Amino acid sequence: MVLVGQRLKFLREKAHLTQAKMAELLGASQPAINRYEHGQTAAPFSVLRGYADYFDVSLDYIFGRCDEPQGKLYKYRPDLTSDPEMQKFVEMCFEPGSAMNEKLKQTVFEMLGEARG
Repeated sequence: MVLVGQRLKFLREKAHLTQAKMAELLGASQPAINRYEHGQTAAPFSVLRGYADYFDVSLDYIFGRCDEPQGKLYKYRPDLTSDPEMQKFVEMCFEPGSAMNEKLKQTVFEMLGEARG
């Protein structure tokens, strides 16, 4: 709870907002914001989500699960090369029977694999 409060306070102060202004933005009271920031009370989900939305950070960051504001899943790269839907999409993009069809498809799949990197 202390780390969450520290993150909430850091975000607010970084934006040069007072506790009163933050409370107004979130529909909370200034004393409640003070208690959340000092780890005296757990902030309700609606307030945590309000911070995340307002400052464009992830809840992972607010909860201290990571130190990057964009969160853990931000860098998630799904394996698109083995996804049947993606394979079907790539198949639709190229004219069947053309001389370059297979080479172009292979290149696209290689690019998808590199993007996953």
